[in-house]
Amino acid sequence: METITKFQSRFTECLKYGNIVQTDLAKAVGVSKQCISDYKAGKSMPSLDTLFLICRYLDVSADYLLGLEDT
Repeated sequence: METITKFQSRFTECLKYGNIVQTDLAKAVGVSKQCISDYKAGKSMPSLDTLFLICRYLDVSADYLLGLEDT
């Protein structure tokens, strides 16, 4: 459960500070805007393939988003 909370917090932070529009991210990674909203709310987690694309789009590591490292 802690991984979901870390992901939710860091994902939301990356979107906010990167001025990322959820619709743009959804299109770039091939999911619906609702999926992005669910990730932000901690209702679901992205698949490995989607996580990879999100990390590339946000220019962060999966380890960071998942709370495994702090940089």
